[in-house]
Amino acid sequence: MAETEAASSSLVAAVLEAVQGSSGRLEKEGLGGRISRLSDRVEELKGEVCRMINERYVEFLPSMQNAKELESEAAKLSSSIDQLKSMIETEVQEDLNVAIAEFTELKQQLERDTLVLSVLKQLQQFDAALQQASAMLAEKKYVPAAHHLKKAQRCLKLMESRRGFELKILKAFHVELVTQTENLLGVLGEEWKQVAVWRLPQSKEPGSLESASQTELRLHRALPGEDAGTSPSASSVLRGFAILGELRYRFKVFGQLLLSHVLKPLVCHPSLQPLLEEQSDAATLRLESVGTPPGAPSPVEVFVKLRLVLEILHKHLLADPNPCSEDDSDAGPILAEVLGEAIWKELSDCLTYHCLVHSIPDSSSKLGQYVEVINATEQFEGALKDMRFLKEDSTDLLTYARNVDRHFADKKCQDVIVTARHLMMAEIHNTVKVTPESLVALPRLTDPAVGDHSDALVPSKALPIHGGDLETNARLSPHTLSFPTCCISESAQELVALAYQTLEEASASTDQYSAQLFYLVRNIFYLFWDVVPMYHKEKLQKLPQLAAIHHNNCMYIAHHLLTLGHQFQGRLSNLLCDGTATFVDLVPVFRRLGTECFLAQMQVQKGELLERLSSARDFSAVDDEDSYAAANKAVRQVLHQLKRLGKIWQGILPVNVYCRAMGTLLNTALAEIIHRILALEDISAENADRLHALCQMMVVEGPQVFVPLPEEEQNRCFQEEVPLYVPRWMMFRELMLLLQASLQEILDRWADSKGPLAAEFSPSEVKNLIRALFQNTERRAAALAKIK
Repeated sequence: MAETEAASSSLVAAVLEAVQGSSGRLEKEGLGGRISRLSDRVEELKGEVCRMINERYVEFLPSMQNAKELESEAAKLSSSIDQLKSMIETEVQEDLNVAIAEFTELKQQLERDTLVLSVLKQLQQFDAALQQASAMLAEKKYVPAAHHLKKAQRCLKLMESRRGFELKILKAFHVELVTQTENLLGVLGEEWKQVAVWRLPQSKEPGSLESASQTELRLHRALPGEDAGTSPSASSVLRGFAILGELRYRFKVFGQLLLSHVLKPLVCHPSLQPLLEEQSDAATLRLESVGTPPGAPSPVEVFVKLRLVLEILHKHLLADPNPCSEDDSDAGPILAEVLGEAIWKELSDCLTYHCLVHSIPDSSSKLGQYVEVINATEQFEGALKDMRFLKEDSTDLLTYARNVDRHFADKKCQDVIVTARHLMMAEIHNTVKVTPESLVALPRLTDPAVGDHSDALVPSKALPIHGGDLETNARLSPHTLSFPTCCISESAQELVALAYQTLEEASASTDQYSAQLFYLVRNIFYLFWDVVPMYHKEKLQKLPQLAAIHHNNCMYIAHHLLTLGHQFQGRLSNLLCDGTATFVDLVPVFRRLGTECFLAQMQVQKGELLERLSSARDFSAVDDEDSYAAANKAVRQVLHQLKRLGKIWQGILPVNVYCRAMGTLLNTALAEIIHRILALEDISAENADRLHALCQMMVVEGPQVFVPLPEEEQNRCFQEEVPLYVPRWMMFRELMLLLQASLQEILDRWADSKGPLAAEFSPSEVKNLIRALFQNTERRAAALAKIK
């Protein structure tokens, strides 16, 4: 063991001495050899340890001392190995850092050289592209020239995008590229003017029939004046524009001319027909007006004319005879698609609003005939897709045409609303007389239980009552719940008829359309509520006749609204069969609308009556001629106004409404006269006589204002029933009697508060009147004492 320890220690020492004695860098071969020997010595030491353990535990030899020495030697050897490892790592790391720095420097140098080489290559490609573009332009090969300019543009952008590597020459290159590009665009622009030649009228409005008739478009497949075999084609000019990014702008300008002078006139003017003159290398398109067909343009005919024009454009302008001959990797957009994108949105809108809209049927019975328009639209869009004017997913026109049910409903609603609005704005004074016996121009409704919509729904007959005990001879009048005789506006009658017609059409339509038409009818009545009072506001305030007619119109509409929903219940959409198909909620609205208008007019008339009576000087001192003349004039003016209103409302208002209205106004005048006379504190005998004469005038001529019917004989019954309509009539007659009565006659009519006088006047009013009429005597005092 001692020998082993000594040998290993000498070996490690030698290695350490060799490492420390080096000049800072170990030679790879010497270091490897020493490490190898150290490894061999470690193996020998491992063998010695194994042998010692074998002797100690297997052979049971007493070798404790040797084991301790061996352990000490192993610890020293481990420490020496760690020291050697640390020194080796330090030296190797230093060498590695130096190597990395050298490698990084070499890499950066390589990248700089590569960048320089790349830029030089791009410069060479840029210059070559410009030269080739100039050469191709000289040979009128526009598509290759455009490709080379595009390639030069990509090279220039790539060079300009390199950061940290800027060349002053790039600015000159950019100027040269722009110059050559503009030069090519200028040449292409001049060629384009020769490819598509427009002849337009100078001072005509674009789109008019006369302007369209003078429009001409001449298209050349190849440039005129050149050899047919070598001259550039129209498609090469357009593809040159496409490569340089100018095609969309050129087609936008061309498309606007095409829309304004050719396509839109063909849509809007049915008489225009396209005429084509074809030659070997060109085609001329003109528009000619042939007759003046009535009505809106037919979509089928419009599609045929538009298709012809677009086929001409596709054949002579947009078709590429050799689309893959030049640079297949950058073929560019399809010419027809670019032109389609430029014009289709505006053309489809024009077709929709000036052609398809007018072709929508006016009646649901004609919807089946619209299949022809749908098929024509589908074929038209299919032809445009075949010519590549439209993309495969574009179905704007076809979608609109297939939604004919919805458009029909919208158009029907719009037409009905417009018609209803015109009726509401019509003159109110154009009237028609309605009676319980008169037949109003309404649609004949069918019985929903029968299912045959051709038969009319006749009024139901009286049902027989079974059972002898319940049978009675009493029957309701055939006019029970009928609308009373009066005059209404023709427009109101037509409006109600329009509502019936719309609901009749709703009952024969699909569920969705039926519900839409039902709510359309409700909207018509809401519109009446908003429009009529506002539009005719001034006339309704100033003219009592129109106020009465408007009152009748509202009541007439409310009368029909009571049963309108019930008549069509069960015949409308399933969506409305749950009780929602009703108009009853609108009945109080219209009644209130008519009542408020008429009451406002009544207030105006009341104000005028009171204003006239205010000029009577309170009926005081009528023994004076001037005062009596003023009072007499006021009374006559009141009677004149009432008679004038009676003539104005005669035959207009229903009889019961007429009598109540005239009775209210007459009652207002009588109440005012009574109030003024009762307020007098002193009435002389002469004053009493003259007041009696004025009251007599009111009593005699007052009933004459009740003339609701044109025949005088028929009005007598209403004139005899004045007390029913004038609450103050009997009071006024009692006042007239008091003015000529004695104290005893007054007491007789009072009859201890049981006579007719007590029924009309209070005790205080009678006492005040007695004090005004009679002097203060014992008889007056006795009479006053009995009035209580």
